[in-house]
Amino acid sequence: MGDLLVVSVSADPHVNKGLDRPLIPDELRAQSLAALECVDAVYVNPHPTAVELLAELRPDVYVKGREYEQNVEPRFVAEKETVVRHGGRVVFSSGDVVFSSTELIGTLTRPERFHAEKVSRLREEYGLTTSHLSGLLHRGRGRRIVVIGDYILDRYHFCDATGVAGEGPMLSLRPMQQRDYDGGAGVIALHLAAMGARPTLIGALADDELSAQISMRLESRGVDVQCHGGRREVVCKHRYLVDHSKLFKVDDGSPSPGDSQLEGLLAAKIIAACEGADAAIIVDFGYGMITAGLLARILPELRKRVEIISGDVSGQQSQLLNFRGVDLLCPTEREIRETLHDFSSGLGAVAWRMLNETQARNAIVTLGKQGMVSFDGNQRPLPARLASEYVPALAGHAIDPLGCGDALLSAATLALVGGGSLAAAAFLGAVAAAVEAQEIGNQPVSAEQILSQLYQRDALPAAARMAG
Repeated sequence: MGDLLVVSVSADPHVNKGLDRPLIPDELRAQSLAALECVDAVYVNPHPTAVELLAELRPDVYVKGREYEQNVEPRFVAEKETVVRHGGRVVFSSGDVVFSSTELIGTLTRPERFHAEKVSRLREEYGLTTSHLSGLLHRGRGRRIVVIGDYILDRYHFCDATGVAGEGPMLSLRPMQQRDYDGGAGVIALHLAAMGARPTLIGALADDELSAQISMRLESRGVDVQCHGGRREVVCKHRYLVDHSKLFKVDDGSPSPGDSQLEGLLAAKIIAACEGADAAIIVDFGYGMITAGLLARILPELRKRVEIISGDVSGQQSQLLNFRGVDLLCPTEREIRETLHDFSSGLGAVAWRMLNETQARNAIVTLGKQGMVSFDGNQRPLPARLASEYVPALAGHAIDPLGCGDALLSAATLALVGGGSLAAAAFLGAVAAAVEAQEIGNQPVSAEQILSQLYQRDALPAAARMAG
């Protein structure tokens, strides 16, 4: 009903509901309300009525519960008259209280009702129409983007559970099928190619037959591969599944950082590849290619050469705080908290500290099943002024969450390259992540799949109206 929501909370002395009441003090009640995304401010009212507050605020809309609709109690009448006198109106919202714990729990497990409204409001506020988002993807076509980071091979072992092993209490599996997926920086390059960009991959492979096959496969799918062969073996992550359930993961490959000479050669190759490029994406998966020294060498030079620099990290050995001055960081909440050793502060405060220490311009922090929050780092004087927007997870049911962050980073970067806002980048990234979540393994997300998802979302409100 409005753009700004102020909630008035009765101070403890005016809660006359019996001995030892209220059970929850006004400070805690105010904090709980302030934590709600829809609430912009909370006022602990020291007066017996809201007349003084209403005279000061002069709200356009004053919302009361349905039980007040026929109320002629003098205190409420005084409030109503104050609102009307200043040109506002009183709206009586539903005052029904649900006492059934079963119903309350059921409501909590159906967040999609609230997510749909949030997404609709977000798109309306920032003009995120399908036409606008399609235009961003179109302007990203043919743009040259350099992807820098470790290549990782994701190997899925599909198994049949045959029972419990006789020699001990462990699950017995029978392998049925093995399938390889390109991961790490490799899949980010494939995402970009599928979305219409011209990616160049600078990564680390080995001098063996498997690496040669990987290079040929990536080249055939539109990626310019400029990897060096400094690894002893390709990093491979084995995942063992029964049906679609992942049972465990085995990482085959250890970090192998290069010496200063290799770091210099790699920096020269990256800088040369970024000449004339539109953007650079740096991803650190903790396997040694991305070092603090390499970032210190390349980031000042890349800033002179490309318009957009984005980055992401994964693993406890990553270099998150060394991504200085980039345009977009896309870590998970856990990665930020582990890097900063801060597990108690609010997400906004933690994000502000990360942006402040790195001087990065923006961040999209992913929250797993809960979606993501974008933070505008251009407003950094105080943590309380860090502008943010929450985007719910758009996938109703994730078949396989592997690679959702890579798809998000790719689409968000392409949106920024196309001239889109941070809100547009976050939303396009969320759509790409939703597409990725519906696939088994790391599958490149195409522009056509993103547009199809957008058209489907556009059709949902119309279908709902017809059903109603």
